[in-house]
Amino acid sequence: MTPRRTIGIVDYGVGNHASVWRGLHALGYRCRVSADPEILSETDLLMLPGVGAFSAAMEALHRHDLVGYLKSQSVAGKPIVGLCLGMQLMADGSFEHGFTAGLGLIPGQVVPLQSARWHIGWNSIEVLREDRMFRPSDGESMYFNHSYIFEAAPEYQTCVARLDRPLPVGVRRGNLVGLQFHPEKSQFAGRRLLRNVVEGLCG
Repeated sequence: MTPRRTIGIVDYGVGNHASVWRGLHALGYRCRVSADPEILSETDLLMLPGVGAFSAAMEALHRHDLVGYLKSQSVAGKPIVGLCLGMQLMADGSFEHGFTAGLGLIPGQVVPLQSARWHIGWNSIEVLREDRMFRPSDGESMYFNHSYIFEAAPEYQTCVARLDRPLPVGVRRGNLVGLQFHPEKSQFAGRRLLRNVVEGLCG
């Protein structure tokens, strides 16, 4: 029997914690929503959600003294999953409203969409490589809501979605995964991918 995982949802005041909690709870996971490193360190995996502006989110992470903690946890091998803005925060930095340095966990920068001011609604994803966490979701539709994109280095891109060109919407660097879409709002396909990511990183 698969052990029941405990997920630490990083609460820095700029995240959609409720929907992420509901999505994870529906999959049978225990969740701890906290900004306390001691509590977060007692979990199997950290989930970094986020909505809104990149600079405000980074400011909030600094204010809660979570930047150094997240960096140290990534180096120590702790599984970390960033969702939507949380994925973008993993980048070296963002050009949203000027340049703001990010967590620097996965090489790349966050830039505005070129073909449209906003990418909102359902779009299918294309998996780029043989990764057991992502491969079963090739061709599945996920829910998006963003106007900036994480242009990660090609070797870290795991899946793309297409507007006028392929846009990186999934990244992985070892124990770190970022998803530009909202798996917790993407019905069965999203929940299946979320479970595969959690179990793949913790397994």
